Amino acid sequence: MSDPTTPDNTPEIPEEKTVAEADTTEAPADTSADAKEETPELKKEETPESQNAVTKQETPEKREKRKNLLITVGVAAIIIIAAACAFVFLTPQVATTGDQVSVYYTGTFDNGTVFDSNMNGTPLEFTLGNKTVIAGFENAVIGMSKNQVKTVTVPYADAYGAYDPGLVQTINRTGPLANVSFIVGKTYTVHDKVANTYSRIKILNVTPTSITWDANSPLAGQNLTFTITLANLTKMQQ
Repeated sequence: MSDPTTPDNTPEIPEEKTVAEADTTEAPADTSADAKEETPELKKEETPESQNAVTKQETPEKREKRKNLLITVGVAAIIIIAAACAFVFLTPQVATTGDQVSVYYTGTFDNGTVFDSNMNGTPLEFTLGNKTVIAGFENAVIGMSKNQVKTVTVPYADAYGAYDPGLVQTINRTGPLANVSFIVGKTYTVHDKVANTYSRIKILNVTPTSITWDANSPLAGQNLTFTITLANLTKMQQ
C-alpha cells in the first residue's frame, strides 16, 4: 500500500508568525512635576467682568485727568522757580549792619524848625554798626534800599539823651582860661587832656573870675525828625 498523499485541493494552513507585532499602545502621559513644568500654561480667558475692570481703569476721562494733573504740577513748579529767581534778582539790596552808606538828610524839631541839613552839600558817610551816629538815625537807615527816602521821628532817648542839669558848671578863670575871651551864647570845643576827650560847651555866663558853661548837647532832650535819602550803599564783603 502506498503512502497516502494529501490531495492538492487540501487547504493550506497559514504559518504562524513568530515575530511579535510591535506594541503600538501609547504609554500613559507622565503626570509628574517635571512634566507639568514642560506643559505650557494656558492663558486664562478674560471674563467680561475683568475686561470691564480694565476698560474702566483706562478710560479717556481718567487719562485726561492724569494729563491735566501732570500739567498743573509742571506749571506750579515753573511758577515757584520763576518766583524764586525774581526774588533773588529783582529784590533790591537793603542796608544791613556792616554796610557802608552815604546819606542825605534834613533834621527838624517837633515844631518844624530845621536844625541841620546836608541836602545841598556832601552826603554823610558812615558804616552801620560803628556807632558813629546816633542810634535812632542808624536804625532808620538799616533796611533802606538805594535812593529810598524815609522820614522818621527819633525820640530823645535814641538821639542825644535827656537834658542833664549836672552838666551845667561854673569854672574859675585860672590857668589857661584866664586869658581866653569867651562870648556868651557861643559854642566851643574843650579838650580834656586827662581823659583825652573832646566836648562841646555853650557859654552861659562870663565874669572876670569865672565862666559858666553847659556841656549838654544843644539837641539834648529833643525829639528829632529826619528825612533821609540813601544815596549810596556798599555791601559788606563776606
